[in-house]
Amino acid sequence: MAMAAGKRQSTDLCRMMERLGVEPAGGVVARWSLSYATALHRCQVCPSKETCHAWLDSTPVAVSFAPRFCPNADILFEMQVDQPPDAAPAHHH
Repeated sequence: MAMAAGKRQSTDLCRMMERLGVEPAGGVVARWSLSYATALHRCQVCPSKETCHAWLDSTPVAVSFAPRFCPNADILFEMQVDQPPDAAPAHHH
């Protein structure tokens, strides 16, 4: 059961990163390994899981900032700013 919950949190974090244009495969996770591990832990213990799921399900494909309730907003912002330029996915509007 814990494995399934951990997988869900990883998926939520990845979905949040996708919305923000952070490309995990673009070297961001490797460069930010400690920050990513911290973000994953925060996601696992987040009290706003239902709010997060609703936000992810109703939010456009691309947004500029993580929602205020997200405990990872600071880490995600740093990842957005510091990712390699060629790693950023192109957003189609």
